[in-house]
Amino acid sequence: MRATSEQRTGVEPLTHAREAVGRDGACVVPGDEVMRSLGVDDQGWAGFAGHWDDLRPDPYAARSGTQRLRRYGRFVVSPEGRREPAPVEEFRQPGDSNRLFLDEGRVFDPLTEELLADPVLDGLLELLGGIAGVLDDPPRWVVHVHPFRVLGSADSRGDATPEGRHQDGVTLVSSLLVGRENATGGTSEVVDADGREILTTTLAEPATLLVGDDRRTWHGVDPIRPVDPRAPARRDVLVVTFMPEEAR
Repeated sequence: MRATSEQRTGVEPLTHAREAVGRDGACVVPGDEVMRSLGVDDQGWAGFAGHWDDLRPDPYAARSGTQRLRRYGRFVVSPEGRREPAPVEEFRQPGDSNRLFLDEGRVFDPLTEELLADPVLDGLLELLGGIAGVLDDPPRWVVHVHPFRVLGSADSRGDATPEGRHQDGVTLVSSLLVGRENATGGTSEVVDADGREILTTTLAEPATLLVGDDRRTWHGVDPIRPVDPRAPARRDVLVVTFMPEEAR
């Protein structure tokens, strides 16, 4: 359950995260801090994580042998955090930001009504909008929402980013760990334009949040593999990006 605005004392939104992204280009926010900011308890988080059991196969990632499931949603969000649904068009990244798909339009199943109605999603968009406001101040943001599940096995790669180190062609990029099971690897790396490391982290605890200024950083995640080879490795994340509406 999402707490009221009076209870959510952490939402002004994570001052140190705003400062770190503006200064360094990226930062990691611990899961317990994100949970407090969202006003979510373990039961509420478990309900949110349950939406990842209703994703659909990603046929584009499958070309490179990656077993990935996902959905996709698109919104226009005001600076006050008001969310308006936008037509779900094909998802397209600039050709110079993602060399694997080279400006290819990709079509994915839309977000479920249950996920759209989950108050955790609204809280997260509010939190991220506050961080994005350090980087730009457009009249409205276009927000792309991508729930992902990546699976790895003893004989297949669990590539979260089969395109390798890349940009998303947006202003703010974020990755929220929803859950992982029987997985080793999955280390996230963020570097600057010259390839110098800004941070390296393995998102291990649920609700841990990685945020970055996509205009001046590149990011990638190494593959996951199962700890117990008799069962698949699983890594569930929510990737949310912000860009000015006029730049869409």
